[in-house]
Amino acid sequence: MTSSSSSRNNAKRAGLQVRTYFASLPPNARRELQKLREAIRAAAPSAIEGFSYGIPAFRLDGRPLVYYAAWKHHSSLYPMSAAIRRAHAAELKGYETSKGTIRFSLTKPLPSTLVKRLVKARISELRTKGKP
Repeated sequence: MTSSSSSRNNAKRAGLQVRTYFASLPPNARRELQKLREAIRAAAPSAIEGFSYGIPAFRLDGRPLVYYAAWKHHSSLYPMSAAIRRAHAAELKGYETSKGTIRFSLTKPLPSTLVKRLVKARISELRTKGKP
């Protein structure tokens, strides 16, 4: 199997896993997570969708960019470094955060503009760190 066909198979498998994940969610969680997914995609249009740790993800330049998931009462965006959380502290007031995670309530409108800023900050962080 060639590398490109292996990549295509991985992308197909990830796409199926993401669709299956979304299908398993209650309608409200699915709707809100789709909004999060769209905001991520808007901020990182060249990112490749994937599936890792049992949740949907995006990779950029072959490296993990962000993971996102829906839970009973919130959706989550990971990983967000302490530096990113500090830089956006004022905007993150009112959102639950913990080490590496930002949670968005499913009962409140998703702050798409904030999500895009966070994803762009994460892209900058990855590119600053350079390739492994």
